[in-house]
Formats: sequence, C-alpha cells, structure tokens
Amino acid sequence: MRELPPEVLKGLRRGIEKEGLRIRDDGMLADTPHPPALGSALTHPNITTDFSESQLELITGVHASADDCLRELVLLHQAVYRHIGDEIIWCASMPCRLPDEDRIPIARYGDSNVGRMKTLYREGLSRRYGRRMQVISGIHYNFSLPDEAWNFCGDAGDSGATGTARDRQYLALIRNFRRHSWLLLLLLGTAPAACGSFVAGREHGLATWDTGTVYGPGATSLRMGRLGYQSDAQASLAVSFNDLRGYALALNRALTEPYPAYEAIGLREGGRYLQLATTLLQIENEFYGTIRPKRTPAPGERPLHALGERGIGYIEVRCLDVDPFQPVGIGVDTMRLLDVFLLHCLLADSPPDSPAEIAAIARNQRLVAEAGRDPATRLARAGEAIAPAEWGARLLEACEPIAAALDEAQACGDHVRVLAAAQRALREPASLPSARLLREVEQAHGRSFPGFVLAQSRRHRDDIMARPLAPDAAARLTHLAARSLEEQRRIEAADDVAFEAYRERYLGQDLLSGPHFRPGG
Repeated sequence: MRELPPEVLKGLRRGIEKEGLRIRDDGMLADTPHPPALGSALTHPNITTDFSESQLELITGVHASADDCLRELVLLHQAVYRHIGDEIIWCASMPCRLPDEDRIPIARYGDSNVGRMKTLYREGLSRRYGRRMQVISGIHYNFSLPDEAWNFCGDAGDSGATGTARDRQYLALIRNFRRHSWLLLLLLGTAPAACGSFVAGREHGLATWDTGTVYGPGATSLRMGRLGYQSDAQASLAVSFNDLRGYALALNRALTEPYPAYEAIGLREGGRYLQLATTLLQIENEFYGTIRPKRTPAPGERPLHALGERGIGYIEVRCLDVDPFQPVGIGVDTMRLLDVFLLHCLLADSPPDSPAEIAAIARNQRLVAEAGRDPATRLARAGEAIAPAEWGARLLEACEPIAAALDEAQACGDHVRVLAAAQRALREPASLPSARLLREVEQAHGRSFPGFVLAQSRRHRDDIMARPLAPDAAARLTHLAARSLEEQRRIEAADDVAFEAYRERYLGQDLLSGPHFRPGG
C-alpha cells in the first residue's frame, strides 16, 4: 500500500451536514414554520432545511481538525436551540411519531423562482418516494485532501480513467468505499429500530414489540436498507465510477430522458406543478448513493456542470446515521475512524468496477443494513461467501499503518486508539452501537423506540443549552441570519422571468453539463 507524507496528512479537510427533525415536547413532528430568527432556509450558509419544513440541516464550514469541526456543529445546535422555543431536535435517523403522510410539511423557500423550484423538487420527491421516507435524517461527511497529495498517490489500480490525477484518485477512493462501506454500517449504524408510524400500511418484515416499535434483531441501519433511501428505479442506472466522464454521462441520461413511471405522474395537473421534471432524476441531488464526487457550484451553476468544468473537489460520504448517543449526532472519534477508512480506500489498490460487482455491492449493503449482526449473514467477496466480521477484521488490519501515520503526523494517539476500539467491537458484536441501542430500548424504555429517542433528545438539549455560548459567536450567527433574510428579499425582487421559463432553462442541457459531459461531446 502506498504512503502519504506528514504534510499531506496534516492537510486533510472535513465538514459535516447534519439533518434532524424538529419535534414537539411530546415527541410528535413539529408543524411550525422554519423559525425566522434562524434566517432564510434559502440563503443561510449554515442553517437550512432538508426535505421537510420541520427538518433542519446544519452545515459546518471546512475544518483542518475533527475537534474544530465538532465545535462548530455544537455552536450551530446552540444557536438553533435558542430560537425554537419548546421544540426539540430529534436525535436519531429514523423519524419520530409522524402524522398522516399528507400532513408532513414540505420545505418552503419563498416566492423567488429558485425558491419555488426547490419546493417543487421536494413535491416531486414526495410523489415518487413518499414523505415518510424523505424525513429519514442522516449525516454527510465531506472529505478532501490537499492538492499536493496527488503527487504522491500515483494511480491506484488501472481503471482506464481519463482526467486529472486528482479526479482519478478520488474515483479510486469512491470505488473502494462502495466496496467496503458496509463496514461503516456495521461499526457505526444506529438505526436498527423505528416507530411503528413510519411503516404504517406497509409490508416491512420486521419484528414488532407490543409498543408498536419495529426492529431488526440483527439490523444495523434500517435507513440504508429496503425501508430507507432506496429506489428500484435508480437501481437500473448501475452507475460506474471508473471514469468521471462515464459517471457524468450516466447521470446526464437520467436527468434528460423521460422515465415512464414518472411520466405517468405528469408534470402538471391543471395549473399546479406536480414535480420538477418527468425524468428518472429531477436534479443531481436525487441520485442516491453511499458516496458522491462533489464540486461546489457557483450561484446558479448545476452540480454536474461544476464537475465538468473544475473536476472533483471533495467527496461526500452519505451512509452515516445520526448517533443518538452523541449530543450532536456524531463525535470526534467517528470522524477519526472515517479519516482512517477513507485514506485506506484511497491508498489500497482499486480495480475498475463492473455491473456484476455493482450489483454485489448493493446486496452486501442491504444484508449488513438489515442483518449485519446476524451470525448467519454472509457477504459476497470475489466469488466467495464471507462473514462480515471476518472480512471487516481484514480491512481494519490493513488500516493499522494509516492510523499510525496519522497519529505521527498529528502528534497524537487517537487514530490508533479508535481503530483498536473498532477491532474490539467486531470481536464483540454485542458492543456495537446498533446492539446497544436495542438493549436500551428494550430494557430501559419499555420497548419503545420513540420513548428512548425522546429521552435522549431531551438530555442532549439540556446538555447543549448548559454550554456557554460566546457572545461574539452569537453575534456572528445573528448577523448571518439577518443577512440571509435580506439576501432572500433581494433574490425575490430581482426575478424578471416567469417560473416556467426559469424551470426550462435550468433543466436545459447547456446549464446541465456544458461541452465536457454532453453526450457526443
């Protein structure tokens, strides 16, 4: 395995996007608007909403250390709690007690064309997948390496990929991550149970306690299994990550070619829009996956166009559950383990993927999500059947030199310690977070998943509110909120085209991919 020098390891960068439902004190989904004191959900850089008006999304900046990243995430929670009254942030991925499907509020972003488009996109999601699925929350971990890293990486595997060394290496990382991300579900998954209201009227195949709580006895992350962010329609894409252009062309087709099931929904009914488009994907963000290549777009620029113009800037890890045992859903040790794991994915040999392997990756993910702690579970690895713990132990052993190198570069012992803890957890599956959560629900909370999460959420709120908020930080966030509201007003006042013209132009091929990722280009 290749190595990276200390100056590169010191230059790692990370950021977090954390989703969480606002709930009432009785544990029911809040139906109040996004609080104006938090600023505009359309334009605030750090505090916004995801699918639902009741679903907060907190976004940190980019940080050189896991500790700094966590500090900003705590700060954002402190700011939110000072403006939501008696409401609480639900501290788990699987939702709280939910009202009827049509009473789950879709996020609103004002009257501008861009704001209307963001809401319409969510209207489309609700018709395609249902609102309950969309209010599952998660954590996204954004990770990048400094530019000098690519001078030391060479080429991991021979995928035949074109593009810059940076793009080829990020794609190599992504391929290995997809092969092995089931291990993160096993080690970090905290969603083995759900409130019965989430599965009301659906076939689910889960065990049920008399409280109505449903659970998988060996599950790790129902969020990443068949009940969560899965799409049979998208499974037909079988997107490869061997080459950035090939990846982009696959998405381009999904974004431009009509899809029969979504054509059947229709674009409008009378004067009302039903979805943003009738294609397989309305916009790039609809593509589900455990990881994505990313490049921050300029205002008004499509994400796929940004990738074509400037290449991959960072990768976005999307398979992390909100951890109910952590006050803000993630801790520094999880970030350290992620850094070790992601560097292993980068530095290990990464052969090209294939349609057969892509299908096997999907099966492995589902098996671990739904039954990763079941001793009978076997994964497919290069034609052989292997227990998750056995395969995971080999992967973590290969991570040991990377953990040691990170500790040496950062003058600490934290990465080796965190890796050793993960190795112990594989040997003792009862200590895994998903097993611990089920024990807590069963033994301390009357077999009620909502009761457990509500108690944890209240505890975390009290912890966060007890922490001092520096006056300068509070003033900065107040200023950001006010500025974001003013920016939303400016955007609304500047609109000078009809919404339909705006929608058609945004979805057009020129804005989508430019000359680089256009079919035949």
